[in-house]
Amino acid sequence: QVQLVESGGGLVQAGGSLRLSCAASGRTFSFNGMGWYRQVSGKQRALVAGISRGGSTNYADSVKGRFTISRDNDKNTVYLQMNSLKPEDTAIYYCNVWPVTIVGSWGQGTQVTVTS
Repeated sequence: QVQLVESGGGLVQAGGSLRLSCAASGRTFSFNGMGWYRQVSGKQRALVAGISRGGSTNYADSVKGRFTISRDNDKNTVYLQMNSLKPEDTAIYYCNVWPVTIVGSWGQGTQVTVTS
């Protein structure tokens, strides 16, 4: 099992940038794909971006070209660089294993708020 802690969220104006970090515990980090998910009010939690063990990536259409997911296996950390932020990006952002999540690993997430 893996324990995950998200950080880096905040308040930003439209067009600005944020970089989220997900620190993962456990010796098996490098064996798993990882993903960023977000949840907005009244909607289900949905995948934003995923990265495989080997570094291949997958993005939701709504963020493609603006967000970049990356991982540093030596630091057991996954990042989400978010550029050209839009108000509709406002959500709580979570990380977890991808493509199959570990239900017990969801943390508190990190709030991202984008103002117009």
